[in-house]
Amino acid sequence: MTYLAVCAQQSSEHQVLSFAATAADVLRFASIERIGRDAQGELRGFQRPQVAAHIREIRDYLEHPNSVLPNPIVVAFTDHVTVEDAGGGVIRLSIDISSGIPGLVVDGQQRLSALAEVDRDFQIFVSALICRDEAELRRQFVLINNTKPLPKSMIYELLPTVDNLPPRLSRRSVASDLTARLNFENTALKGYIKQHTCPEGIIADTVMQRIIMESLTNGVMREMIRSPKGVERCVRLVSNFFEAVKKVWPEAWHGQKPATSRLLHGAGIQAMGDVMEVLAQRSEARSVEDFREGLECLKHKTAWTSGEWELSGEIRRWNSLQNVNRDIALLKHYLIAIVKADQRKRRKAAPKHPLEPQAGTA
Repeated sequence: MTYLAVCAQQSSEHQVLSFAATAADVLRFASIERIGRDAQGELRGFQRPQVAAHIREIRDYLEHPNSVLPNPIVVAFTDHVTVEDAGGGVIRLSIDISSGIPGLVVDGQQRLSALAEVDRDFQIFVSALICRDEAELRRQFVLINNTKPLPKSMIYELLPTVDNLPPRLSRRSVASDLTARLNFENTALKGYIKQHTCPEGIIADTVMQRIIMESLTNGVMREMIRSPKGVERCVRLVSNFFEAVKKVWPEAWHGQKPATSRLLHGAGIQAMGDVMEVLAQRSEARSVEDFREGLECLKHKTAWTSGEWELSGEIRRWNSLQNVNRDIALLKHYLIAIVKADQRKRRKAAPKHPLEPQAGTA
């Protein structure tokens, strides 16, 4: 297989060539070796296992007629390739596949796997790295894949500016947009949420996004977001709830941080997100006063900054609660049980409407 390529002068020990090829052709001269161990326990291969969901997302995107994939697939060779100067800055790369597949995919395995499933005549760029031996090939793999990825916080902030996202990222995009509005508009949470563009915040953006995503999927925001001015209504709902939280527990909120108050901690914020859902759905709370009234039953039954929690018969020091699923679930169950009991009590105490006299009675 022969390709015309350009050569980048990067290292005196390596040749790096770039050319275009279809995914099907790449798989003829390069293989994806999954990391594993042979019968003797020796390490073989070096690629991570395929991530089916990730490949599916890439494939769904590439099926759009206007999709592009500028990132190259990086392939390394140790032998069975020859390089000739074709003149004019062009290199002729010849790959001998007569005795097997000589190349190994160093970077881009998920993209290549997705492309192999797309029924399109789609060319991709290939960066070919010619190494002196297998050891050097593995070294380059480690170095190439050890670069620091973009922070998730930065990626999530960028999502609302991107169209045609996969479903999973679309849901995150809406939640990210609402989180940013809560953080930068005139709300009860303005400046409180830690984002890439607000590093001084103290509440993790991913925690707020998780609360919002759950509500958008199965909670009060599911229908609210689709209504006229749905985004504004969702922002106002969350803002009003946390304004009420501030009024009920001012000492646990103002001047505090996650280490000094579990109300501002990931566990506390997520648990309070479920409390918001219960009040919004069961008592149709929307205003600050609605939420404040619903939270009063919890006021003297919490240990945000001192004391102990009694969670499902388990005594926990106030600051022992961590941002892990078990602790979050325990705290949610405790708070929601109190709120639901208070809601039932309120309904029973509500005055009954007198029955209308039946027609024809004296």
